[in-house]
Amino acid sequence: MKWQGRRQSDNVEDRRGMSSGGKTIVGGGIIGIIILLVNIFGGENAQFITPVLEQMQGSQSSQTEAAAPLSKEDEEMGSFVKVILADNEDIWGNIFTENGMTYKNPKLVLFKGAVQTACGGASSASGPFYCPGDQKVYMDLGFFEELKTKFGAKGGDFAIAYVIAHEIGHHVQTLLGTSAKMRQAQEGKSEAQANKLSVALELQADFYAGVWAHYNEKNLDPDDIDEALSAANAVGDDAIQSKMQGHVVPDSFTHGTSEQRKYWFMKGFKTGDIKQGDTFAEIR
Repeated sequence: MKWQGRRQSDNVEDRRGMSSGGKTIVGGGIIGIIILLVNIFGGENAQFITPVLEQMQGSQSSQTEAAAPLSKEDEEMGSFVKVILADNEDIWGNIFTENGMTYKNPKLVLFKGAVQTACGGASSASGPFYCPGDQKVYMDLGFFEELKTKFGAKGGDFAIAYVIAHEIGHHVQTLLGTSAKMRQAQEGKSEAQANKLSVALELQADFYAGVWAHYNEKNLDPDDIDEALSAANAVGDDAIQSKMQGHVVPDSFTHGTSEQRKYWFMKGFKTGDIKQGDTFAEIR
């Protein structure tokens, strides 16, 4: 992606060089894997589930990581993230203005190891996520190496850009009231029905990521869309379940299949029209 020399957002909080202390996940184990899979690519519901799983894990310890200077690569990645966030600010600001609304810029927090949020504490195992409580996106960039080595994604800078745009999609849903309506609609539903609504929310965030890519096409390299689709494919519920347990359970899906995630991202990319992203109508 063409990003060098372009505007960088002032809304990135880089905490990677800070010391971190308190409870962090250690050891991993099966609960640690579940935490990773529940949170992969964020989603607001994950932030309410993760603390319970972390408590179940029972392998938390209090530890403090000493502050460490950022490497040249760390600094470059921080600059890249700031450019991607700036792109999202500009594009969503324009879209909201065109539709008679005002866009409020979110913050993006880069961290290593563990972080405290308005949605509770989280570790690197949580993967990137959006917290509606403080309207911030949280990311440990080490996640993307996991995405490549453990889940078979191609990697590349646009895979990171896609994930950021997906999480910003959850911020858009918060501003539009979609997330609150979804949580209200989940009340009294069976687990399978509630999961379908969660899938719709996640697929709409993928659609919004595609809309962002549509309006940023002039800065894309030829392989960028393939990188995004590879990432979307790797984290489909069916792909993850097949890899981790050898079979799939559709009623337990919370993020959508690989094909659904790719489809909605591409629909957003091809149309650039936020009015065509009613994923809730299409999954009933």
